[in-house]
Amino acid sequence: MCSGRVDLEFVLRAFSNGMDGVFIGGCRLNECNYITHGNYDALNMVLLGRKIMEFIGLDPERLRIEFMSSGEGIHFTEVVDDFSKKVKALGPLGKSDQIDRDELKSKLAEVRKLIPYIKIAKREKLKSRLENEAEYSELFSSAEIDKLFSEVVSYYIDPDKCQACMICRQRCPVEAIAGGKNQIHVIDQETCIKCGTCFEACPPRFGAVCKISGEPAPDPIPEAERTIVRKPKKNDSRHPL
Repeated sequence: MCSGRVDLEFVLRAFSNGMDGVFIGGCRLNECNYITHGNYDALNMVLLGRKIMEFIGLDPERLRIEFMSSGEGIHFTEVVDDFSKKVKALGPLGKSDQIDRDELKSKLAEVRKLIPYIKIAKREKLKSRLENEAEYSELFSSAEIDKLFSEVVSYYIDPDKCQACMICRQRCPVEAIAGGKNQIHVIDQETCIKCGTCFEACPPRFGAVCKISGEPAPDPIPEAERTIVRKPKKNDSRHPL
């Protein structure tokens, strides 16, 4: 119903499945039928997606967005024909890009895994409403995207501070945290989507969740060493049992 519903995940999944090009058609900007003006969201997603494609070595011309009304059938046909010719000239995905298909699939898989993190890191720019087409190329820079991927964050639970309160485990949207009662919690880095929910949920009095930027998280402690041995509380002499 709205081009704003087209997620970056959909685009990258299409390329992962071997599509040679992705075209998105949306209503004209400022002519949205909804108060959300989702076509601006679609535009910003495409501008980010094209820069990410450059980063992994894909020609950004393989992704295109155009805005038009439902009554512009001839214009729609012309735009799609033009895009089809462009993609045909580029050839099969990876060929003109000079990327091995397996390598490309691996790169796309890594980026797709980071989509939640990318959305959080770039949420302010993704809200932009660019009125002038000249601004499109300035929204995201190549240097910005390089930095985005070189400074990817990781989250790690400090075993010396974890109190096994299970709050982070209960809040994790992808069940990436293992642990239980009296068990030091650990984050499965392969499952983690780097959303930061655990970091925000950990009670300040514990401060057990660490945010690490630009380097991998330490290895989790062995499962056999995760049991928390709590010292028994001493009875208050003023209130004998």
